[in-house]
Amino acid sequence: MQAGDDQAVSQPQPRSALARRVLAVLALLLVVLFAGLGTWQVLRLQWKLDLIARVDARVHAAPVAAPGAAQWATVSKDSHEYRRVQLSGHYLYAYTTPVQALSELGAGFWLLTPLCTAQGHIVFVNRGFIPAAGNRAGRYPARRAQGAPCTAPGETVTVTGLLRINEPGGGFLRENDPAGNRWYSRDVAAIGAARGLTPVAPYFIDAGKGQDPTGAPERAVGGLTVISFQNNHLVYAFTWYALALMVLGAWWWVGRHGARHTDD
Repeated sequence: MQAGDDQAVSQPQPRSALARRVLAVLALLLVVLFAGLGTWQVLRLQWKLDLIARVDARVHAAPVAAPGAAQWATVSKDSHEYRRVQLSGHYLYAYTTPVQALSELGAGFWLLTPLCTAQGHIVFVNRGFIPAAGNRAGRYPARRAQGAPCTAPGETVTVTGLLRINEPGGGFLRENDPAGNRWYSRDVAAIGAARGLTPVAPYFIDAGKGQDPTGAPERAVGGLTVISFQNNHLVYAFTWYALALMVLGAWWWVGRHGARHTDD
């Protein structure tokens, strides 16, 4: 009797039907979730490839006139950023603002200078890069405009470059400090307000190479715009689909293993 009892205890117990159903439902939910995420990444991949193609076409297209004040409300990242544009006017060098930058030339600053159009509107132009050495605060004090600065005479220049959308807030872990004249992003709306300039376009222009006027107080190196889009969607899609297949494999194995226990 004791031997029979020991043998009965040692036999594997059948897996309950309820537990198998719960596992099946859980596995199905996970497969649907992971497959859905993988499909979403495939759609994101198509969107990203289309975005890259559109931006590449804009960068290499013939320049068009920069949007005027009547079009400012329609300017957006999707429809206008990196569009090659052209603009004429005269610079207000006295209100040039340095913005901290890291370029292929090292650490330094972008020089953002307001440009007055013939209509009296202001568009900031990123004239280019300058190195960090030197007394930046002394060269570019935080001046505020008095009266109507665009009425002052100046040399007319034509700028060709890439339209960029305003960059509010600041940089990584650093907020712009208008009072201290410390800028970590090209927030032209805030810079314009700090300088008392109005009306200011909601975008700025990255000037192309070799366009800084010879008469500028300090020559900046233009044409350093880096156009790069992170595109890991294909890797993410494979990862989610692989997880879905792993869950299916685990579901099949558990079902087969449970069936063997039931047969025993």
